[in-house]
Amino acid sequence: MLILVRHGQTVANARGLLCGHADHPLTELGCRQAQALAAALPRPARILTSPLGRARQTAAVLAGERPVEVDERWIEMDYGRLDGAVPTDVDGGTWSRWHTDPDFAPPGGESLAAVGQRVRAACLDLAADAARGDVVVVSHVSPIKAAVAWALGVGDTAVWRLFLGDAAVCRIDTSAPVPVLGCFSSPS
Repeated sequence: MLILVRHGQTVANARGLLCGHADHPLTELGCRQAQALAAALPRPARILTSPLGRARQTAAVLAGERPVEVDERWIEMDYGRLDGAVPTDVDGGTWSRWHTDPDFAPPGGESLAAVGQRVRAACLDLAADAARGDVVVVSHVSPIKAAVAWALGVGDTAVWRLFLGDAAVCRIDTSAPVPVLGCFSSPS
């Protein structure tokens, strides 16, 4: 099973900001969320994480003494100059284009298509291991939603129709001929 875990809460998440590569630590609540995940999730064969601190912090709690692998492909989308912005401050034309054109990237940022491409490659690389045993990946909203789009066989813009809360868990069964989404945005 490929188990995708969104990191615990940060101040930026709590404020509803676009938080891409800006690296905010977990809040006290985020640390408690990571501890609850560690108690609820199975002991995986492998644990991977985004290189960003909020994901690494969550993964370290999940791993305990076990090793954690850092995989750059699971980093959050680069929002470029929109990093740290309040979504309501982003102009309507930008939102419209971003929601309909997977190749659109905000100034200095990354497109949905680019995120989807790197995450699909990461999923394919993990699929065989996840078919044999649990593989946990601690990541962020955009990469996790891109992995769900991969599992469902839908286009990159489908991610705009998904909501993923802090410390949410998604499970993708990779043992079948095609990936199967077992749960989406579960609290654990």
